[in-house]
Amino acid sequence: MNTNKYLLITGTIFSVISLLHFIRVLNEWQFLVGTWVVPIWISWCAVVAAGLLSYTAFWLYRRRNRSLYR
Repeated sequence: MNTNKYLLITGTIFSVISLLHFIRVLNEWQFLVGTWVVPIWISWCAVVAAGLLSYTAFWLYRRRNRSLYR
């Protein structure tokens, strides 16, 4: 697998993760781990973290493609 495909795949995966956490926050879905209810603020952190990782992957993808055509 080359780097461009890797960046596209990871950017897409992190985008989906961020979107799912955002939907959880909007709908106030409860998430249980054993008997522990995961607080909503953890999903806010996941939205930000996954969003930044997704943005970085797509930014690197665009940067690599621009340099290939120069």
